[in-house]
Amino acid sequence: MTAAGLARFTGRTALLSAAASGIGEATAHRLADEGASVLVTDVDGKGAHRVAEEIRAKGGQARDLQLDATSPADWAAAVAEVESWTGRLDVVHLNAGRNFPGAAHELDDASWHDQLRLSLDSVFFGVRAAVPLLRAARGAMVITSSVHAAIGFKGYPAYAAAKGGIGALVRQLAVEYAGEVRFNAVLPGAVVTALWARTPPEAKARISARTPVGRLGVPEDIAAAVAFLASDDASFITGQNLLVDGGRSITSHE
Repeated sequence: MTAAGLARFTGRTALLSAAASGIGEATAHRLADEGASVLVTDVDGKGAHRVAEEIRAKGGQARDLQLDATSPADWAAAVAEVESWTGRLDVVHLNAGRNFPGAAHELDDASWHDQLRLSLDSVFFGVRAAVPLLRAARGAMVITSSVHAAIGFKGYPAYAAAKGGIGALVRQLAVEYAGEVRFNAVLPGAVVTALWARTPPEAKARISARTPVGRLGVPEDIAAAVAFLASDDASFITGQNLLVDGGRSITSHE
């Protein structure tokens, strides 16, 4: 999949978290391919540097920065980096998250709080740091949520709570900054990233069979949705939670 000749982000600057792999990496490439100057950040600094180098090798504009999405100080540094580089911030994609499966009675306090801090607190920290520049540019923020925010699966209470919280926060932010910044979320379904490396082939086949489009998602599927929501093509869309799951959420989960 490519940007198909689109140039919706020419002259604009994007900041992405958790962009060293998977959905974040695909989105960094997608936005850069469409003309954005991209700041690639991740707690994996080497991975972020690799992605930025790949973008530059294609003729795109990219910088990289190590960022712990749970650190307000790191967020302040990332926004300062963008401001000194291009002087503006038009698009933010918040993509950090963590999932430790386990029923509620099996989770200890640390696991619960760790998942909420990386998947939900990090969103608040990113919003708080980026909103001033986004307001000045009348920009857009897209947050990676999950299909878990819309339907229930056994064994994911903390993850579902965090992703559900993102949905409520997106609506609140869309009202809070109406007319200045658009806020939306994408809710990926089963998307093949590095986390799927240990998934047995039979499990992948079973999930694919239960997905109306007949396949699992790939990071580029989500990147395309993020790019749409961040672009002027979605200028009349805010406060929404877009399911990007191949139709999985509209079928039986038995």
